[in-house]
Amino acid sequence: MCGRFSQQRPASELAEIFAAEPLAEELGPHFNVAPTDEALVVVQREDRRAVVAYRWGLIPHWADSPKVASRMFNARSETLGRSPAFADALRRKRCLVPVDGFYEWQRLEGRRQPFTIGRADDRPLVLAGLWSGWRDPSTDLVTRTFTIITTGPNEQMAGLHDRMPVVLPDDAWGRWLDPSGDPAELRPLFEPTDDVLLRIEPVADLVNNVRNDGPELIRPIELPAADAPAALGLFD
Repeated sequence: MCGRFSQQRPASELAEIFAAEPLAEELGPHFNVAPTDEALVVVQREDRRAVVAYRWGLIPHWADSPKVASRMFNARSETLGRSPAFADALRRKRCLVPVDGFYEWQRLEGRRQPFTIGRADDRPLVLAGLWSGWRDPSTDLVTRTFTIITTGPNEQMAGLHDRMPVVLPDDAWGRWLDPSGDPAELRPLFEPTDDVLLRIEPVADLVNNVRNDGPELIRPIELPAADAPAALGLFD
């Protein structure tokens, strides 16, 4: 499950990191990106990469209505090839979703405690995504959307949730974006790995409200003493 994330770097900085062209308007830093929001992703266009702004929540090209996007913000890696919604995108329309962190929740003492998860070295966490273009039959306008692929948890995340986004190491970016690549050869990337060291920190419940957005959402907090032992076990 990956239902919220933060994306603070401008398109120009992401373009440098991914050796891509910044083709998106700057969206500004966002600390509480939710499904149906626009976010920056990296796509391959023939022989060049581009940073573009697509809407989170995939609308398959054959969909009758854009309403399906609200439930297609994640795609389970185990069923991608069998899913009518994602199979075509897996073959030809893969993208990178660079985030500064994503949020997950754990039930502690009868409440849902949010955590932010990012790279320990503060570099962007690069998630595996799929994209699609949908043409509105009433206006002929094309909306481009994306989804984030999820898998089982790695050792770092196992105490927090039973799902996590697929994290792509640096040396897999090119393979993932290459539209000529065989999807079957990419399946090992879906296996949970601890190659990327994660920073997992509790944050205030401000993130629970999609209208909240600001650096205070990612500011670490101290958990109550009763919760601290269980929480610390996540990061040992």
